Amino acid sequence: MYRDTVRQTANVVSVVLALTVNILASALPLNGQNTGEISDRFKVYFVPAGYVFAIWGLIYIGWIGFAIYQALPAQKENPRLRRLGYSFALSGVFNAAWLFAWHYDKFGLSVIIMLVLLALLIASYLRLNVGMSPVTKAENWLVDVPFGTYLGWISVATIANIADWLYLVRWDGLGIQPQVWAVIMLAVAGVLGILMATTRHEAAFLFVLAWSFAGIAVKQAGTPMVAASAAVLAVIVFGLGLYSIWRRRNAGDFIDRGGGRSKAISG
Repeated sequence: MYRDTVRQTANVVSVVLALTVNILASALPLNGQNTGEISDRFKVYFVPAGYVFAIWGLIYIGWIGFAIYQALPAQKENPRLRRLGYSFALSGVFNAAWLFAWHYDKFGLSVIIMLVLLALLIASYLRLNVGMSPVTKAENWLVDVPFGTYLGWISVATIANIADWLYLVRWDGLGIQPQVWAVIMLAVAGVLGILMATTRHEAAFLFVLAWSFAGIAVKQAGTPMVAASAAVLAVIVFGLGLYSIWRRRNAGDFIDRGGGRSKAISG
């Protein structure tokens, strides 16, 4: 019981830390630089339109919802949350650390931190068995959806972060044009979405990918090859998200308070 309390507290503290640093990064801003302005320095094609970053609002809400839910006395001995351990709590630390590295122009370090953050979120996602464990409606919206949304965005952000760093170090792309590399990266992210759709049937991750791809199509409208590829992938991944919702509804992947199964819409 004591260990459960420590874990619950660590998750709450992690969310408070990450939220505080994220707010300060924009409000101050850190090192006198806005996060988006720094991103605009890098002339890469794997970058979405500015409005896409509004997804952070949903991620913040998800953090808060999860922190409150997992801290409830009734969730102290929840086996899924116990399996989560401290991977989410650590992810909050690395999220905050990434902002400092990014705002203070430590871009190589930011890639390393981002990769660790991605690894922690993948570990969290797998430990929670998101999309494959029967859950209540509350646990779906306050655990599965937030983690799917967060992992989806960080998956895209990791690719973008690496692309920015490669631009900074003037990597020649092995002689391949930057536009072609952008399409290759889009394809990799698209394959990831397809794998998630066929193995997890968890829609939040897919909808975030679709949102990001659509934003890239808008941002790169002047580069037809990239824009068209991103637009097509956005439609495909969005369709897979809708399919995932349909499948989970018809599979009865949710349980009611009495322990029986019920049908509900997944995130």
